[in-house]
Amino acid sequence: MSKITFIGAGSTVFVKNVLGDVMTTPALQDFELALFDIDEERLRDSERLLNSIKETLGSTCRIIAYHDRKEALRGAKYVINAIQVGGYDPCTITDFEIPKKYGLRQTIADTLGIGGIFRNLRTIPVMLDFARDMQEVCPDAWFLNYTNPMAVLTNVMNTVGGIKTVGLCHSVQHCVSDLFRSLEMDTAGVESKIAGINHMAWLLEVKKDGKDLYPEIKRRAAEKQKEKHHDMVRFELMLRFGYYVTESSEHNAEYHPYFIKKSYPELIDRYNIPLDEYPRRCVNQINGWKEMRDKIFASESIEHTRSAEYASYIMEAMETGNPFKIGGNVMNTGLITNLPKEACVEVPCLVDRSGITPTYVGDLPPQLAALNRTNINTQLLTIEAAVTQKKEHIYHAAMLDPHTAAELSLDDITSLCDDLIEAHGDWLPAFK
Repeated sequence: MSKITFIGAGSTVFVKNVLGDVMTTPALQDFELALFDIDEERLRDSERLLNSIKETLGSTCRIIAYHDRKEALRGAKYVINAIQVGGYDPCTITDFEIPKKYGLRQTIADTLGIGGIFRNLRTIPVMLDFARDMQEVCPDAWFLNYTNPMAVLTNVMNTVGGIKTVGLCHSVQHCVSDLFRSLEMDTAGVESKIAGINHMAWLLEVKKDGKDLYPEIKRRAAEKQKEKHHDMVRFELMLRFGYYVTESSEHNAEYHPYFIKKSYPELIDRYNIPLDEYPRRCVNQINGWKEMRDKIFASESIEHTRSAEYASYIMEAMETGNPFKIGGNVMNTGLITNLPKEACVEVPCLVDRSGITPTYVGDLPPQLAALNRTNINTQLLTIEAAVTQKKEHIYHAAMLDPHTAAELSLDDITSLCDDLIEAHGDWLPAFK
C-alpha cells in the first residue's frame, strides 16, 4: 500500500480539507494516510475526524496515527507539511513584541520582515531534520510544503535538503476571483497569467476574449481608493507599479518600505493597515478551537466535499497521468530570467505522471523584478545565516529587509537581532 504522510497533522481543519480531498479521489483510494504531530491530543482529534469522513465516504484509505516521525515517513510516496515551529506562544509573541520596543510594527510577520527572518531561523533546522529522515526512509517522495515562510523553506528543502519539493500557497488560486469580486466584475471566461515570488507574484496578464481587462480594473480600483476598504495597499501598488500582486494588503504592507512608517503615522489609517493582525488571528483561533472542535464532532457522520486545495489534484495527476496546472513555488532554473537563479519563484507548473514541470516565464516587467529582488535579498541572506550558522548573516538579512531598513538604524537593527536571538533561546540553534 502506498503512503501519504502528513507532518503537522494536528492542524485538524487543514487535515480535513487535504486528506478529506484524498478520500474523495478514486485514484488515491489505495493509499495509507500516515499522520504525525508532536501534539498528541490534536493528533487524536485528526485521526478521529478522518476515520469519520472515511466511513461517511466509504473510502478504502487506511488511516494510521504515528508517534515516531521517521516511521510515519518510512516508504512515503508523498509528504505534506503544515508545521508551525514555536507556535503563537512563545515565538509569535516574541516576533511581534520585541520589535515594538524599537518602534518596528508588523502586520503578519510570517514571510519577510524581522518576524519572517526569525520564523525561518527556527523552522529551517526542523525542516532539515525532515529532509534527513526522508533521505533515509523515503528519498524519492515528493514534499508538498504548505508552511510559511514559503519561499525560503521550499528553497532550503530543494537545495540543502535534496528533497523534491514544491511550495503551495492559496494566494495564486484566489488572486483573480478576490480582485474581481472586490471590483464587482465577472470572472467568467477570464484568462490570467501569474508569476513572481511567493506572496509577491504578479497578475501579469488578465484578459477576456483577447481583450486586456487591466484598463477597466485600474479605473474601478482608482474609484474604490476614494473610500476605505480592506485591499488598499494592493490597489495602491497596482496603480503605482502597474500590476496587481497576489497576496493580501496586510501582508504587502510589510514587504515594502512605503506603508508602515513612524514618520508618517497617518499612512496606517489612510491605507487601512491592520497592525498586529496575525497575533489577533492566533488568539481568535485558539479561543475558537474548542467551539470549532465541538461543532466538527457534533455529528458521528462527518461529510466532506473536495476542496480547491492543490495537494490531492497534484497526487491524482501524478498517479493517473491526467495533467493538472498549478501555481507552484520551485527553484528558478531559468524560469524568470531577471530574478536570481538562487531564488525560489512562483510560476505556472504542469503536473502529470512525470512530476512537476515549471513553465518558462522570461523577464518580468523591470519594476516588478526590482520589487521581488528586494525580498529575495533578505530570503537568500536568511538561508545563508541558517546554513552557516553565522550571526553576521542574520544582521545582513535584517539590514536588507525593506521595512526594517526603512525604520531602523544599523545599530538598532543589530541590537534588535541580538535581543530576538536571546529571547528565542533554545528555539534557535547556536549562532557563531
